[in-house]
Parts: sequence; structure tokens; C-alpha cells
Amino acid sequence: MYPATDGLLVADMKEPSRLAISVVAPCFNEQEVLPEFLRRVGAVLDAAGGTSEVVLVDDGSRDGTWEIMTAAAAADPRVVAVRLMRNHGHQLALTAGLSICRGERILIIDADLQDPPELLPDMMALMDGEDGDEVGGKGGADVVYGQRRRRDGESLFKRVTAAAFYRLIDRLTDVEIPPDAGDFRLVSRKVLDMLLAMPERHRFIRGMVAWIGGRQVPLFYDRHARVAGESKYPLKKMIRFAADAITAFSVVPLMASMTIGWIMALVGFGFFVYSIVGWLLHENLPGWTSIMAAMGLLGGMQFLMLGIIGAYLGRLYDQNKGRPLFMIRDIVGGQK
Repeated sequence: MYPATDGLLVADMKEPSRLAISVVAPCFNEQEVLPEFLRRVGAVLDAAGGTSEVVLVDDGSRDGTWEIMTAAAAADPRVVAVRLMRNHGHQLALTAGLSICRGERILIIDADLQDPPELLPDMMALMDGEDGDEVGGKGGADVVYGQRRRRDGESLFKRVTAAAFYRLIDRLTDVEIPPDAGDFRLVSRKVLDMLLAMPERHRFIRGMVAWIGGRQVPLFYDRHARVAGESKYPLKKMIRFAADAITAFSVVPLMASMTIGWIMALVGFGFFVYSIVGWLLHENLPGWTSIMAAMGLLGGMQFLMLGIIGAYLGRLYDQNKGRPLFMIRDIVGGQK
């Protein structure tokens, strides 16, 4: 029924029949918002017509998310409920859903309803092209990504750090990653197949899609506040996500470590010359202070550079283990 992919352990795999649209949403402790999400997505798919499915991925939730998913799958044959063996994180949970979806066009969206599913018809129109041509034809898009004009319900700190992150990664990478655009996007099957062929463990999906290229167009919208529940991205996860994004798409930090190393070597040589000149002129040097300042400065920069190198080596170590990206425990529902 579902295609076998790297990281997917499900028996009795067969070549799936294609659908017109797949909606893929990773979920983690979303019991409060999930019923409303399913209602709104269902209404959008009903209006769109054609064959469709909604793939929900339970990323190790500790509330009633899985029970709501299975009930929805029993009530609506379009709903596919996927449960992972444990919490793998948003990007890998999303990858799990993308690996089994069957649509020719795939809408990636979070279940918190900050990104309105009602924008799907506008995205479909952009992918069709102004003259109605299909993907790859004149005016058609391979990817339509949501680009935020406004971010309701988010703190000033979140907005400032998000803006700083997008500007920083734009300067550090050669890939043009659209600013103020999350994972909310409509992608063609061709783009999805290319994305799934990438084996990265530390995934930054919006950057990976941008790297693929093709015709990618924005759809500007106002991002809403969460309908219910709370954000699943505290500061610690945001920092980790930013580190994955930077190390996945840029070697500038490694190059910067070399540059800073040369600068600090010059600083150290300057201290050496200063000490020799003072000794020749028989001046009393503030020995302890100058030595400790130099040692602290040089030592701190050395540890910083070792940390940067360690971040890259750690990701290489994880990648080279060759373990599956995710482990699926159950798949419930779906059209035969």
C-alpha cells in the first residue's frame, strides 16, 4: 500500500496508487487543535475535489493525539494516521509523512493552524500557472511557498530572532533560502522525490527544497496565532534547529575559524613583540595581568573554534552511522 523508503519499517509494501493532493502534517501533543485542523482541511479538500489524503504523523505525543488520529482515520478514509516509535523531532516526523504520501501535489503544513489550509486553492493556481498549464509548463511552479507578511501571536523576541536567523543564513549560504518562509508550502511530486533522495539526518527541509531549485514562487500571507495549545519550539529547540540549518548549508563557520585563528596568532605575536621590547628597555611589565589577558583571549578563541569544528564532526558521526532516519510503529487508515 505504501512505498518503502530509507527509515521506514513497514511490511507488505506495494506500489501505491497516486492521488491528486496529499496534506502532510507532523503532530506533537496537538490534541487541543487537531479536531479543528481536520475540520478545516477536510472542508478545503471537499471544495478542491479530486482524490486526496491527509497524512498525520504522531511524533511521540504524550497526550490524546494518537487516539484522535485513529478515530479520524476510522471516520474518514482520506485520513492516514502514522505513529512513530518515539519522538524524532519535527523535521524527521515531517520526512516520515512525506515518505508515504501518495499525492501528485503535496501540501506541507503544521497542525497548529498558524498557516491557514484555506490557502491551498491559491497555491494550486500558482502551480497550474496563469494559463492553466501543468507543472513545468509556461508559468507553472514546482514549489509554492508561504511567505509571511505578519506573524500574529508571537513575542517580540521570537520575531526578532526569526528575522535575525533568516538574514544570517542568507549571508552564510550560497543557496537562496527565502526569508520569513517556514515549511508551509505546496510541492510537486517531482520535487518531493528529489527531496526524499537526500539522505541527510540533520534535516532543514525548507533549505533542502530551496537547494533543489526549479521554479519556486512565494504566496504572501499573514500568519495567525495558534488556535490552541502552546508552541513546541522553545528556545533550546530553536537554537538546535538554527545550528542544523547553518551546518547543513554552510562551511563559513569552518572558514571563519581559520580566519580568526590567523587574527589571534597576530595578536599573540604582538604580545610577544611587546614583551621583548619592554625587556630590552628595562621597563617593568605588568607581567601577570598581560600574560593572563593573552592566555584568556587566545584560550577562549581556541575553545570556540574547537566547538565549531566539533559541531561539524558530530554531524558527520551521526550521518555515518547509517541508521534509519525514523521508525514507524503503526499506520492506520488510508484509501486502498
